[in-house]
Amino acid sequence: MGYNAGQYDVIVVGAGHAGCEAALAAARMGANTLCLTLNLDAIAYMPCNPSVGGPAKGVVVREIDALGGEMAKNIDKTHIQMRLLNTGKGPAVRALRAQADKVMYQMEMKKTLENTKNLTLRQAMVEDLIVNNGVCEGVVTKTGAEYYASAVVITTGTYLRGKIIIGELAYDSGPNNMQPSVNLSYALQDLGFELVRFKTGTPPRINKNTIDYSVTEIQPGDKEPRAFSYETTEFITDQLPCWLTYTSPETHEIINQNLHRSPMYSGAIEGTGARYCPSIEDKIVRFHDKPRHQIFLEPEGRNTEEVYVQGLSTSLPEDVQRKLITSVPGLEKAEFMRAGYAIEYDAIVPTQLWPSLETKKVERLFTAGQLNGTSGYEEAAAQGIIAGINAVRKTQGKESFILDRSDGYIGVLIDDLVTKGTNEPYRLLTSRAEYRLLLRHDNCDLRLTEKGYEVGLISEERYTRFLKKKANIEREIERLKSVVIKPNEETNKLIEAVGAKPLTDGVKAADFLKRPEIHYEMIEQLVPSDETIPEDVKEQVEIQIKYKGYIDKQLQQVEKMKKMNDKKIPADIDYYAIGGIATEAKQKLDKVRPLSVGQASRISGVNPSDISILLVYIEQGKIAKIAK
Repeated sequence: MGYNAGQYDVIVVGAGHAGCEAALAAARMGANTLCLTLNLDAIAYMPCNPSVGGPAKGVVVREIDALGGEMAKNIDKTHIQMRLLNTGKGPAVRALRAQADKVMYQMEMKKTLENTKNLTLRQAMVEDLIVNNGVCEGVVTKTGAEYYASAVVITTGTYLRGKIIIGELAYDSGPNNMQPSVNLSYALQDLGFELVRFKTGTPPRINKNTIDYSVTEIQPGDKEPRAFSYETTEFITDQLPCWLTYTSPETHEIINQNLHRSPMYSGAIEGTGARYCPSIEDKIVRFHDKPRHQIFLEPEGRNTEEVYVQGLSTSLPEDVQRKLITSVPGLEKAEFMRAGYAIEYDAIVPTQLWPSLETKKVERLFTAGQLNGTSGYEEAAAQGIIAGINAVRKTQGKESFILDRSDGYIGVLIDDLVTKGTNEPYRLLTSRAEYRLLLRHDNCDLRLTEKGYEVGLISEERYTRFLKKKANIEREIERLKSVVIKPNEETNKLIEAVGAKPLTDGVKAADFLKRPEIHYEMIEQLVPSDETIPEDVKEQVEIQIKYKGYIDKQLQQVEKMKKMNDKKIPADIDYYAIGGIATEAKQKLDKVRPLSVGQASRISGVNPSDISILLVYIEQGKIAKIAK
């Protein structure tokens, strides 16, 4: 028999990267929040690569921070190494990546959740949902506890009917031999949700004391102190290096001889894996012309000897894995500590969600993270904060908080999921964003702090600092537009020293800065400001002036799409009653139920001609409504 265990504003199921952000956002917005998780020792657990960031993903972490989330602060406190990637390229592809201390990351996040006002943390297995008349009213745990709430957020990651596969061995399990969640999966199916089977994997772990580092290449962190969060003021300076080695011809030979024992090729794995994170056997089959593949040796933390063998993700039998490890240069005597494995799990087809991440089938029920078909901690955390914000706004009767594709990578991620869906674990890439020159690592605060403040996740103090930074940037840009650099011997000597053409006439400092070989440091020498300009302001001034033409072009594209997004589609429109629209388009439009013409135009299978007809119908106001 069940019992009433309490009433909350918001319940979050799961405390992985999505669950942590959802619970913290809800509690910080003032909602009485309950976070239920299978295991309190696995909060913010990193079952795969112990790292945060990288191309596109690193930008997402800063966007989460600009909105008032926790991931950036947590990795800043617990990393063992940090690097800014793609420094030789333009600002649109630069991104931070940090190697995490896996255990410290968990402990620090757990401490944050435990000490957050309005947030109750509890260990429990959620097995069912309380749904009445199409509205979610709470959850039921394995022990019979019935918790009631005005909104529920499910963030179960890869635990739903999880199955671990190592060669011929397969058994029910969550990540790293933790218990899976089975009944909740069936409960979602019973409510009419369409689920798919996805797969992800992880490599073996080895003992760092048994590696021959002399034949590997050291990969140190950046000497310059770096941080993901705009609020971080203390930096970790004692960084640990990672190491690079490569597969050998012997590695490839071992894999080719044992492909028949690989569950990926024997048919034992049903789930679809991530194309952008292939297993080593997949890499060697698909890229058989490559003589070798990179293997990164990444320490899992300061207080452990375990090393993550990145690039050797596999589900081959354990005996084959052990041979594989010793075939890699530097790992000939490596001590095997944990086997790599594949994990299959249930995910929700994300086109069943509104852009707020509320489900279309059940009101007041939200889903976030890998459950929605994504891969990666960063993508999960991004969905978590948005679901948490919207769960609270739902309870307050407020409009949903939705980020546009031009607002951030988070907007791109969610729009891709709910509009296009995904047939494999979705990973964010810079190429997925059509406005990537606007969605840079350096300007996340300028894009999103205002929005974070409006929803109540950014403090007054932080907001005041942000407004000051914004004003400083604008003031310095205006100064450089008005001040003139005059040609003289001393000026031209400095200019020629950087390989630039000397001046013959006076030039506005802003125009001079547009030259590719000129940087703000030169402007500082030639026309110094009366006030001290902070480094982050200098960076913005240079980027905004240098790339103004390109940025303006993208802003025009955004404006065009904004007009399409402003054309709202009535919620009860009957697409089947509109003549002239192709049958496939009608089916897709009816399934996704886009909120705007802009969203409709991004649905695969909906053509420009279908959109033109839809526009005419909406503008004429002759919309056929679905019979209630």
